[in-house]
Amino acid sequence: MKTTYKYLLILLCISLFSCEKVVDVDLEIATPQLVIDASIDWVKGTTGNDQKVILSATTGYYNAEFPTVSGASVVVTNSANIAFDFIETPGTGEYICNNFAPVLGETYTLKIELNGEVYTSTETLIGVPEIENNIIQNNAGGFSGDEIEIEYKYQDDGQNENYYLHRIVSPVSTYPEYKAQDDEQSQGNLMRQFFSDEDLKAGDQVNIRLYGISKRYYDYFRKLLAASGAGSGPFQTLPGSVRGNILNQTHFENFAYGYFRVSEVASMNYVVQ
Repeated sequence: MKTTYKYLLILLCISLFSCEKVVDVDLEIATPQLVIDASIDWVKGTTGNDQKVILSATTGYYNAEFPTVSGASVVVTNSANIAFDFIETPGTGEYICNNFAPVLGETYTLKIELNGEVYTSTETLIGVPEIENNIIQNNAGGFSGDEIEIEYKYQDDGQNENYYLHRIVSPVSTYPEYKAQDDEQSQGNLMRQFFSDEDLKAGDQVNIRLYGISKRYYDYFRKLLAASGAGSGPFQTLPGSVRGNILNQTHFENFAYGYFRVSEVASMNYVVQ
């Protein structure tokens, strides 16, 4: 697994830095396991009909890409037993649905059949508040006071325990930046979130996405961030120790990595002034 060997390689690089002889490390490759990216996102203002599930497999450290997984049957069913079929774009491992019907509070069940094994998961579509229009820019923000910082707000409903996922994409970040948040200390309040970077400049466009998520996903995502060793860009390497909510009903021990999540999403673009 990639993450499993990352720290070993760092130690080897340090100890061999001054040596002229090149040493090849022969790493053991674990048996490939299925990786399921089943994130159903209903962006506010859209029908939510177009959705995608991606299947891949774990691979060795030196491999630059994760192998795609083809030939699976992928179906999502709602509580009325209406089935939404996800059909693979041939050879890509991407399974597409064009008639998905998102409903807030509805319960959906994912079922994947592959090589005689059945994987299932159930999740509820969680709503999310709008992002307020009045984004505030501070040109003396950040920890050191010399970064462009933006502040956006959203209203917690005050009636339920709510959990949120923040995703920010900007020209200065190699990967999207993520943060999971709860409303334990802010029940019913106008909630605030900040993003800053010393490389942001006027004209840069920042995309803000706010997802409504379940407590189960909130706990999973925080473990994922901790295992990745970083607070941003957690999806470039999948930590082997963190399992999601997808079960193998045929052989329990042959588990799949990944998560089945169903979220409403608020999205907003902001151009730095």
